[in-house]
Amino acid sequence: MSQDSAPPAPLKQTALNATHRDHGAKMVDFGGWDMPVQYSGLVDEHHAVRRAAGLFDVSHMGEIDIRGPQALDLVDHISSNWAAKLQTGQAHYSGLLYETGGFVDDILVHKVADDHYFICVNAGNQEKDFAHIVEHNRFDATVELSSDRYTQLAIQGPRALEVLQKLTKTPLAAIKYYWFTDGEVAGTPARIARTGYTGEDGFEIYFAPAESARIWRALLVAGEEFGLKPAGLGARNTLRLEAKMALYGHEIDASISPLEAGLSWIVKFDKPDFIGRAALLAQKGQLTRQLVGFEMTGRGIGRDGYEAQIGGVKAGWVTSGSPSPTLSAGGTPRNIGLCYLPTAHTAVGTEFEILVRNQPVGAVVAPTPFYKRGKA
Repeated sequence: MSQDSAPPAPLKQTALNATHRDHGAKMVDFGGWDMPVQYSGLVDEHHAVRRAAGLFDVSHMGEIDIRGPQALDLVDHISSNWAAKLQTGQAHYSGLLYETGGFVDDILVHKVADDHYFICVNAGNQEKDFAHIVEHNRFDATVELSSDRYTQLAIQGPRALEVLQKLTKTPLAAIKYYWFTDGEVAGTPARIARTGYTGEDGFEIYFAPAESARIWRALLVAGEEFGLKPAGLGARNTLRLEAKMALYGHEIDASISPLEAGLSWIVKFDKPDFIGRAALLAQKGQLTRQLVGFEMTGRGIGRDGYEAQIGGVKAGWVTSGSPSPTLSAGGTPRNIGLCYLPTAHTAVGTEFEILVRNQPVGAVVAPTPFYKRGKA
């Protein structure tokens, strides 16, 4: 067989693949993983998360453990946020950057102990991230790609705490946003983090893959009285878009810096040197493009990759776009999205056009996030 006709590599599967199929999930190829895109339907699942709770299998995400006397030095060298500020049991969002200031990946850093940091990374980037960290490890620290040791589930929504509390003795209300603890869920050791990617309150739990099907079922049973529904990647995408949460390969990549992406808050220039610092300092105050939110004013949806124009001239591109289930509920659909525009044209209310099927359609720069949950 010639190399050109070699069969494609088989899709990777999470430990819950058979469970998803048994329950009628629509499966898709997501970055080389066979993943559920929806169960009952994208809009139905989206509303369940906003109004009650949704359960996501996000076990395709990667995990990296950094341990040793200089674990902190390594983490602070390879990431843009200031890990030295973390307390034990606290997490933060950060950037894993190239020397150019562009993203290797966006990551969640958890401080387990003074000599142990646990990093959650994007599914398609985990091997690349691991290699990047190892390449820059000149410290007394070990780096382990530990993804195979974890299933990761996300329980998200205003009733998420009530659902999960039925299965754990850990007092969940005591866990603050972006903090975590190690305890048990349904009798299985688990890391319980009050984090998520939907704009809602909720938890992400990490535990041994062998327990996946049992804990998935237990969560669905525990959540039935609260309206919890299994949810796929389709709803995960519309939820994070409404909350203006970046997606690697869309809003951020190797060619885009945190400053351009509206993520300057994860760049701590006052900490010791980190990879990408010099490039970001040079860029600071001289940005030529920035990420903005937009809403379509004409008939059409600004989809990922569509060209943005100002006065008929190409000016940027759409990174993500979709009808908003939350903002469209009970009325005319509101089509929202994120795009890059020249810095001089990023003020809220600025009008521009997006090419939809080669036709310019009106859009306007909108305030973000499009959705923000109320205070509990």
